[in-house]
Amino acid sequence: MAGVLESVNQRTQLVGQNRLELLLFKLGNSQVYGINVFKVKEVLQCPPLSHLPKSNKVVCGVAHIRGGTIPIMDLSLATGNPPLQDIKNRFVIITEYNMKTQGFLVNNVERIINMNWEMIQPPPKGTGSEHYLTAVTKHDGKLIEIIDVEKILSEVAPVEEEFNQELITEEVSQKAKLSEVLIADDSKIARKQITKTLEQIGVKVTAMNDGKEAYDHLIDLLAQGIDPKEKYAMIISDIEMPEMDGYTLTTEIRLNEKLKDIYIVLHTSLSGVFNKAMVQKVGANDFLAKFQPENLAQVVIAKINPQSSDESKTS
Repeated sequence: MAGVLESVNQRTQLVGQNRLELLLFKLGNSQVYGINVFKVKEVLQCPPLSHLPKSNKVVCGVAHIRGGTIPIMDLSLATGNPPLQDIKNRFVIITEYNMKTQGFLVNNVERIINMNWEMIQPPPKGTGSEHYLTAVTKHDGKLIEIIDVEKILSEVAPVEEEFNQELITEEVSQKAKLSEVLIADDSKIARKQITKTLEQIGVKVTAMNDGKEAYDHLIDLLAQGIDPKEKYAMIISDIEMPEMDGYTLTTEIRLNEKLKDIYIVLHTSLSGVFNKAMVQKVGANDFLAKFQPENLAQVVIAKINPQSSDESKTS
């Protein structure tokens, strides 16, 4: 276990090639789950926990790890399953999402596997809207379920979804009515959050569930004689998505002569200097860490009304 993540920093070459690595784990039964290694900071046996009064029932307590205090959530309970027992003999996956660190209590951690995003599929249709899956895949004949962590975090610790309405001047409001933005994100919660922010500005939104769906949509528009860069003020894309990730989507768009000038913002819970370097490598215009409605609103407003951005810089 101690060495399972020691080479994570050497795995960055996978990103940008539509590949990922999943850390596999179980929550108490035979079902195998996966989480992107790039979200994982550390794996350790569950440390002593301190009770947090009035905390969400999913939060087992807080742990003091490497000089910081981190909330530990029972991932089994958070996904509607029975709570894990014998906590001290279970494991914690320390993760970073949306610039926050938290731990997820799991039954046991297995291994890391290398996969292509094309092998990662959306949840089967007919599973309803209450599940906690963002994708599924198969490995060695076993079904692997990838949990929608953003949905869990939004339920345990809801993020602020409002922003300073003074950003929306009369001029911005008028230009927003004429603007449309294409978003691509495999998380239903993330799509709702982004859409709410954009609709508050007054921008029309077209939402796609992953990068491949977004790219196929752009190609379909071209086939209809519609210029996507005239239709959309910008594309806001997640990075981690089934079938085609955000880096690959950006690369494919830049390689297409008729699409290459579209303004692209990569919007992701993956954080760190590395991702900013990847943004430049694949040719995206901007990078935003999830979910910060104020920053998102500022980026969109600056694109649809550049004058407002210039004025804010000189004021």
